[in-house]
Amino acid sequence: MIEKDFVQEGLRRTRIDEYLEKELERAGYGGMEVQITPLGTMVIVYAERPGMVIGRGGKNVRTITNTLKNEFGLDNPQIEVKEVDVPELNPKIMAYKISNMLQRGMHFRRVAYSTIRRIMGAGAQGVEVTISGKIRGSRSAVAKFVEGYIKKCGEPSIRLVEEGFATAELKPGVLGIYVRIMPPETVLPDSVEILPPKIIIEEDGEVIEEEIDVETEEIIEEEIIEEVEDLEELEEVVEEESAEEVEEDDS
Repeated sequence: MIEKDFVQEGLRRTRIDEYLEKELERAGYGGMEVQITPLGTMVIVYAERPGMVIGRGGKNVRTITNTLKNEFGLDNPQIEVKEVDVPELNPKIMAYKISNMLQRGMHFRRVAYSTIRRIMGAGAQGVEVTISGKIRGSRSAVAKFVEGYIKKCGEPSIRLVEEGFATAELKPGVLGIYVRIMPPETVLPDSVEILPPKIIIEEDGEVIEEEIDVETEEIIEEEIIEEVEDLEELEEVVEEESAEEVEEDDS
């Protein structure tokens, strides 16, 4: 069955992702991609510190390659390591950093707000941090922190929003950290672009269209406002003069 093959392939990729996350936790693991090529299987690993993934003399890479081949059944696996350009925009890395700070004893609210400031400072459109578990006492609770604009439902929330998950083992129990980030370059389907207005001018029977710049519009608006203010002042002066004439006539 083709459906069964798809399920098995997805399960194998999930197991590979969990294995790499466990092995490369200290290297700032940021996700992976599996590409099937004619020469074998290409595994692209994203990490904050690529040097720790490669290891001294390539020792770690060889160990991971042998594991992927023997335990996960990949055909001639080849590992390519790429550095994450902006770690603050990678939800897996940020979830792991939150887990480290919580395990060092920092308060969950302080950790969440400082992480959100870092992510938004990197240019993200929106971020959501969820921490669940025994965070306040003996009973489990969920704390959610949101800033910016982020999609919560529909197809854009699946395709455009990046997600990351990590756990923090504390004395009261295990906490779950869930980070969702909307990248800065995301273009939503309902986004609207307003085009600048155009002026149509006829010269010798030819129609010429000219676009009005934003600065030109502001200048025109300022001129209109000044004209309106001058008219209001003129009306006030006329009313005062007419009132004075009426008073003189009565006297």
